[in-house]
Amino acid sequence: MERYIEVERMDLLINLFGNFDENIRLIEKTYDVAVINRGSNIKLGGEPSAVDAASRTINSLLAMAHDGTPIGEQEVRYVMSQIDEGNEKELESLGQDCVCITSRGTPIRAKTLGQKSYIGAIEKNSIVFGIGPAGTGKTYLAVAMAVKAFKNKEVNKIILTRPAVEAGESLGFLPGDMQEKVDPYLRPLYDALGDMLGGETFHKNVERGLIEVAPLAYMRGRTLDDAFIILDEAQNTTPEQMKMFLTRMGFSSKIVVTGDVTQIDLPRDKKSGLRDAEMVLKGVEGIEFMYLSEMDVVRHPLVQKIVKAYERKTIEREKAQRNNGRGRKNNENSHQKQPKEI
Repeated sequence: MERYIEVERMDLLINLFGNFDENIRLIEKTYDVAVINRGSNIKLGGEPSAVDAASRTINSLLAMAHDGTPIGEQEVRYVMSQIDEGNEKELESLGQDCVCITSRGTPIRAKTLGQKSYIGAIEKNSIVFGIGPAGTGKTYLAVAMAVKAFKNKEVNKIILTRPAVEAGESLGFLPGDMQEKVDPYLRPLYDALGDMLGGETFHKNVERGLIEVAPLAYMRGRTLDDAFIILDEAQNTTPEQMKMFLTRMGFSSKIVVTGDVTQIDLPRDKKSGLRDAEMVLKGVEGIEFMYLSEMDVVRHPLVQKIVKAYERKTIEREKAQRNNGRGRKNNENSHQKQPKEI
């Protein structure tokens, strides 16, 4: 079977094919089809079902390219996976909405359906928990939404915070003053804000007190009105710290909490405040929990495989711990039921 796809612009065709035609080669290999470029047309050949799937993939990628999305291996693999799952219709609107523009003029858009849902949840709710593995854009998109709200004068201040040190915020052993001690732990937040606002604008707003990047301990005793507040690395908070943070919320404020429950660095005897919040706050109106998966990872494709491998290991470990716990309980019960010797 043969099918032709007409491409309206040459730049879209170049974006679709990728460097050394690597994108098209991936499509050919996955679907076992032949893809040939003839001027402004793309010719596909192969089994009818394979040609159909490949043409749907190419059309979805062309729509993304039309919206200004650079097409690479990550985008090709993601689109193919979503088409296999029957989400072709949802892909049509992906990348159409721009969250904000970086200081270099690059538009920030959702790259996956999970990211799109996450952005929508932040727009609709006062408090959103973004939970997922590394590379899913949890923090970066939250910062982008904060910058958007700040530029649109929906809030007067941006506040970004995270637990300064994994085990209890013990900063005393580090050299320098307090700011120098916490800066390494807050660097990812500085980088994200600097990328979106530009270094000079970012530092000016910090000096004016309109942007604050501080360790979680600095939030105690405050009421934060008219602010967009982001708590990053929330899996490393205790339940007490999480409650303290959430109750800082004032009028006309919005909170986004991000974290990865597979990377908890707290001591074994301490419960994660993020896990605790999942149980305590589920179903509370105005609070939404959004879960991103390895399918939403927008880093190197190998990161998806790494995340999936660690998730499997975590599930196996938790299952083994539950089984060991039941085994110990059964042993204790059997000892208790033994008759006493007379």
